[in-house]
Amino acid sequence: MKKQLLLLFGAMAFGSVQAQDVADALRYAQDNINGTARFRAMSGAFGAIGGDLSAINVNPAGSAVFANSQVGASLSSYNTKNKSSYFGTKTSDSDNAFDLNQAGVVFVLNNPMQNTGWKKLALSVNYDSANRFDNAFFTAGVNTNHSVADYFVHHANQLGLPANFYGNAYFDQLSLRERQAFMGYNAYIIDPLGGDPNSNQFISNVPNGSYAQDNFTETTGYNGKVTLNASSSYNDRFYFGINLNAYFSEYTKYSSFYEQNDNDPLMGRPSVNSISFDQQTYTYGNGFSFQLGAIAKITQAFRAGLSYESPTWYEFSDEVWQIVYSTGQNYGNGSNSAQTDSNMLILYEPYNLRTPGKFTGSLGYVFGKTAILSADYSVKDYSNTRFRSGGDYFRPVNAAMSNQLGMAGELRIGAEVRAKAWSFRGGFRYEESPYENVDTIGDLTSFSAGFGYQFPRTRLDLSYTFIQRETQQGLFAQGLTDPVINDATNNNVTLSLIFEL
Repeated sequence: MKKQLLLLFGAMAFGSVQAQDVADALRYAQDNINGTARFRAMSGAFGAIGGDLSAINVNPAGSAVFANSQVGASLSSYNTKNKSSYFGTKTSDSDNAFDLNQAGVVFVLNNPMQNTGWKKLALSVNYDSANRFDNAFFTAGVNTNHSVADYFVHHANQLGLPANFYGNAYFDQLSLRERQAFMGYNAYIIDPLGGDPNSNQFISNVPNGSYAQDNFTETTGYNGKVTLNASSSYNDRFYFGINLNAYFSEYTKYSSFYEQNDNDPLMGRPSVNSISFDQQTYTYGNGFSFQLGAIAKITQAFRAGLSYESPTWYEFSDEVWQIVYSTGQNYGNGSNSAQTDSNMLILYEPYNLRTPGKFTGSLGYVFGKTAILSADYSVKDYSNTRFRSGGDYFRPVNAAMSNQLGMAGELRIGAEVRAKAWSFRGGFRYEESPYENVDTIGDLTSFSAGFGYQFPRTRLDLSYTFIQRETQQGLFAQGLTDPVINDATNNNVTLSLIFEL
């Protein structure tokens, strides 16, 4: 007889297998343009220009361009909208967030010795919200191909363990993949082939036909970055810099999936009419990277920059909670419903993630004190992204990233025009998909604009950024992989206040 789980509140256990996929790695491998309002208004095209607290994120040599010491902070509002289509049904959802996304200071130390070409040393500390994870996503439709039962069947058949293993196991003693099969079996969603408890092959108890499905997902969190920067200039023509970056991250994902069918019931075994599958994952950790950069004045007006950003080495931990509930017929438990859950917070052993490094080449032209035109081009090989732990648990997802991801370029163009105390800015950003198949995650397109006003020793800047990207990804990584087409847009407004010291 199938076992009902006791409710154990607040319990914790250690598992041995994580369930990360390519999307989890890309959450940290992909860049986002955050920072000061001036930086965002010009789409982050500062690699050859410098002179902005957030410009050191592109090229560490940019802090040596400052003429005076400065301190500043930025506030941002984020609005994300998702318009999705799932088997022809269109839905939409949105989310809003507000935070202090940047704060920093740069100290410019002029060299009093006149008989050397090294004119100044710049030291800076800057905090940037490298990424915000606040989002909300809702999708619904009638699936004529797959039930969520296929997700549980996939895990059970991949593991190859007999049914009586799941009938006698305890949830907190299983790996995460084993828990997926355990929940499917104990909720009567899947059964062993032929009803044999010694069989290690499983079939679905959901009758064939069509399935009304809906899914709500909400994510929150951030990936913050603190940068320690040092740079120097030689003869006011060559600039060199280095960054040491420390990351700290928190990410929470809650999803609620529901499926219902009115198909003709199965005979002689359980027949499932509805399935609810709720889960929450909390991921937290920290990381480290470094950057090297140089800027050269080819002429007094024309500048060129080159920078390298190392891979970021992260260490993460996951906490996972899941619950499955089903209703149907012929369950054999004295009821036509079943629930399998832990009500436990399952804490997994720490694991590592290495994101790819990045090269950036930059050109800029300074029209005296009236205008700036600049462009950056970056390349990153996402196929080098890797998870790592004490065993071979991440071999499948690492192989998937090697096969599915590739080299991607990013172009950023920015301009600034000054009219007395006013500055007017605009920018464009285009980022290629990290996937070889661009339908999975499409190319990113972004436009930005803004303005600033220079007070005596104080500057106030405001920017607006629009970002658009289309994706086609399944609700689950296995089994139920029918694509949801989603058009995601982000509207950001940033306000910065900068003081000269």
